[in-house]
Amino acid sequence: MTNAPDIDSQTQLLQMEETKDVVSLRKCQLRVISGPDEKKKFDLNQKRTQIGKKEDNDIVMLDNTVSRHHIAIEMTSDSYMLKDLESTNGTYINGLKVKEAYLTPGDIIKIGNSEIEFTAFDEKVRIEPSPHTQFGEMVGKSRKMRQIFGLLEKIAPSLATVIIEGETGTGKELVAKAIHGASNRKDKPFVVFDCSAVAPTLIESELFGHEKGAFTGAIKQRKGAFEAAFGGTIFLDEIGELTLELQPKLLRALEQREVKRVGGNERTALDVRVVCATNRDLRAEVDSGNFREDLYYRLSVVKVHLPPLRERPEDIPLIIKKFLENGRFNRLPSGELKVTRVEDDALKMLQRYQWPGNVRELANVMERVVSMADTDSISAANLSFVFQEIDHNVEPTERMTIDTSLPFKEAKQKVVEVFEKDYLEELLRRNNFNVSKASREAKIDRKHLRNLLKKYDINAPDDDE
Repeated sequence: MTNAPDIDSQTQLLQMEETKDVVSLRKCQLRVISGPDEKKKFDLNQKRTQIGKKEDNDIVMLDNTVSRHHIAIEMTSDSYMLKDLESTNGTYINGLKVKEAYLTPGDIIKIGNSEIEFTAFDEKVRIEPSPHTQFGEMVGKSRKMRQIFGLLEKIAPSLATVIIEGETGTGKELVAKAIHGASNRKDKPFVVFDCSAVAPTLIESELFGHEKGAFTGAIKQRKGAFEAAFGGTIFLDEIGELTLELQPKLLRALEQREVKRVGGNERTALDVRVVCATNRDLRAEVDSGNFREDLYYRLSVVKVHLPPLRERPEDIPLIIKKFLENGRFNRLPSGELKVTRVEDDALKMLQRYQWPGNVRELANVMERVVSMADTDSISAANLSFVFQEIDHNVEPTERMTIDTSLPFKEAKQKVVEVFEKDYLEELLRRNNFNVSKASREAKIDRKHLRNLLKKYDINAPDDDE
């Protein structure tokens, strides 16, 4: 390709890489695999590409059995739509005759005697960091964050679907809110739907709505999250938790741009922008068969990876300043700010800490230390006390007593059991007793976690399974 990529186009597919100062621009291409034009490749780099044998087409085919104006391929906000232009011999995708259809990489298009494969590839382009240190409610002066700000500034006004990846607590919902706030939909609803917090049996109803009497407990008609977000943005948090049974229904809603309530017959048109988040590697989930590739393709128009806090310690002073100025937990009865500064030794301590819970954990630490501050500043001594209080790796062992009268194996087992019980209780508390989230954080299978909870008689709700 000779032309420089137009990053502002809502039809381009961008991916922020995790460790490099580049964006992968996912371009789509047609590759002729049989017929007179065999081996030719054509980039789909405009909003509408018309194909036929007449010279006024964007792509001119040598195949005489192709109609003068055979098909057009149009870019949408999250995919490519093929439309047959009333061709003489028709258009086929993967052997099925179509009038119009969304394309997925790997599809084989047959027009006349020619077969054309629809493919996608990544082209790396450099994104210049934004000169700004804030986007929406997010702040950061690190190169990584300013690159993300630069990307978001360009794609927020578009309709492009976005997937936000990152560890728990990195601020994925803040990114979604910022995208919505910088878009033309900012005055319309912003609806959050947590796929991991709703029982699989209820997700379809919660997403698409239900009619009265559709199932036991459906005592009245109810709009789903998609309808509630009409005209605005729907944020699908933890999209990786969506079951394989429900993924085709979401895909169908996105392709057809309409939903049907559970128990109903009428279809309601959709007018929403979709933003998703996950702490999983969705590409790896696709490869392992846990997530549909066609749905992943529709959702990953723009892919943003949020770096963990430990990789951007230079952002911590700005984040803390915003926490304190926000005043949510830093306000005196008089209305004035309680704490106005953080001493240098305290800042250094905060920047050295590894932050397993990322920005969310930093917010919790600041709330605790502010509540205990006796002056208008925070010192290293204040922080040391709080870190000792929350150091989950040290605290359980400090409480343990070892019974040396027992055989070694039995004494060791008792220590292990104390550790496991303490660990599990704190793990659940940090994740608001959501077993799915807790199992992901601990990197253990959810069924194994359930068995451990049962072993130690620790109660947890069942509604997230």
